[in-house]
Amino acid sequence: MSSQVLSRSQGLKRQKRRKLMIEGVAIVAIAFLLLLLLPAILPEFRLKLLGRFLSLAIVALGIDLIWGFTGLLSLGHGIFFALGGYAFAMHLKMQLPEGEIPDFFTLYGVSELPWFWQPFGSFPFTLIAIFLIPAIVAGLLGYLVFRNRIKGVYFSILTQAALIVFFNFFNGQQKLINGTNGLKTDTEELFGMVVSSSPAQMTFYSLTVFFLVAMYLLCRWLTSGRFGRLLIAIRDDESRVRFSGYNPTGFKVFVFAVSGAIAGIAGALYTVQSGIITPSAMEVPFSIEMVIWVAVGGRATLVGAIFGAVLVNFARTLLSEQFPEVWLFFQGALFLIVVTVLPNGIIGWLRSWGWEKMQHWFGFKSYVVTYPSLETDPQVQQEKEQFEE
Repeated sequence: MSSQVLSRSQGLKRQKRRKLMIEGVAIVAIAFLLLLLLPAILPEFRLKLLGRFLSLAIVALGIDLIWGFTGLLSLGHGIFFALGGYAFAMHLKMQLPEGEIPDFFTLYGVSELPWFWQPFGSFPFTLIAIFLIPAIVAGLLGYLVFRNRIKGVYFSILTQAALIVFFNFFNGQQKLINGTNGLKTDTEELFGMVVSSSPAQMTFYSLTVFFLVAMYLLCRWLTSGRFGRLLIAIRDDESRVRFSGYNPTGFKVFVFAVSGAIAGIAGALYTVQSGIITPSAMEVPFSIEMVIWVAVGGRATLVGAIFGAVLVNFARTLLSEQFPEVWLFFQGALFLIVVTVLPNGIIGWLRSWGWEKMQHWFGFKSYVVTYPSLETDPQVQQEKEQFEE
């Protein structure tokens, strides 16, 4: 009996290694496509759009981490996205000769640089602030909410209320951060390159691809193994997790902080590729769109979050160019189809039965799945080999 159990565990390990190998090959192939093939094919304008959409896919990963796996529907992730964007924009605005201050200050009669701007003159500090400030804000907000066991729709309402507070605060700070006008970055310089120049934009595009892969691997690691199973358990039945001896509060605060840090990185990359960051990044519709991207691609899939963000944003761009007056109807129809026909998203549908359906369309045979699967069960394979001998 022990040999059968050992053989089965070895078979499962081989199957797991095989899946990881396939996933690794897929990641390398997609990175190759994004970094080498598409830059040679797409016009510069379309490549810049793709870079922005890939940065939005990063924040979608953070949404999927807390919503798809942990069951926390945040409608306020625009806060963390904007904080990362403002941190990087403030550093770019500080690239001036010593003694000078950003030009917009003079419009409001400000003659001295505000104290909180001064640390952003340091590039290492800015790199840390891009993810650390959103993580701290998310962690504090999460702790205040989760320690009182607030969850479900009440958590979503609180995050949206916090979003409105931050939007109104940033929108009214004309003398400190240029208020509703925001901070422009397209004409600033970084390491001797104008941010809006083609070489700089190509560098930012490559960094976006790198961070997209890195954030995917981070989320994949967090959602795998014991920690990932615990997150799913919190999503499915938090009370049972609490009765099992775990305190879900600490886990939810940690995951929410990580998701905020991911959004901050996405905001910084989006800012330098769009050329400006304004309080509009904290508007309610934009944070709701982030959730829609994940819903379209598929919750708790990670790949679906990336796919949904790129698909929806590219579809919106193309439809608005071809049908500027009715493109919103196309967008609404897409969301209605996903909610009514594909509740698990596109990737979720493919994983459940869409793949078998496509195999049937192309004439391939679909195998009946049994439990345990007779095709992969190590014990069945061993008995088959003994019978053939």
